Amino acid sequence: MTHPVDVHVGKRIRHRRWLIGMTQQQLAEQVGIKFQQIQKYETGANRVSASRLWDIADTLDVPVSFFFDGLKEDEERPASAGKKGTIPADLLGDKEALDLVRSYYAIPENQRRRLFDLARVLSDVA
Repeated sequence: MTHPVDVHVGKRIRHRRWLIGMTQQQLAEQVGIKFQQIQKYETGANRVSASRLWDIADTLDVPVSFFFDGLKEDEERPASAGKKGTIPADLLGDKEALDLVRSYYAIPENQRRRLFDLARVLSDVA
């Protein structure tokens, strides 16, 4: 049985890897393990040891604490799931959402600001 903390840490690994456009294979090679192990970490099937988490954090260029950010909110979020305007509980696991964020930051800053303003107006109207 998977532990909620292991699942959360795995989601954060996947989130950061997707955000920087890195494949499981690339991460595995840089950390010195097989990509199947990364898959198991990302699903929470296997726990990440402290030293391995340190290596993954270094490779993904984040502090180790990054993997625990939002842990308390994840425990509390299911009660608000489904309400209009709330963020889905598994946003970090949603590849489409992360692709959207990556694409958003690829837009030049002045255009990105205008797109952001448009999105805010549309979300207020909806």
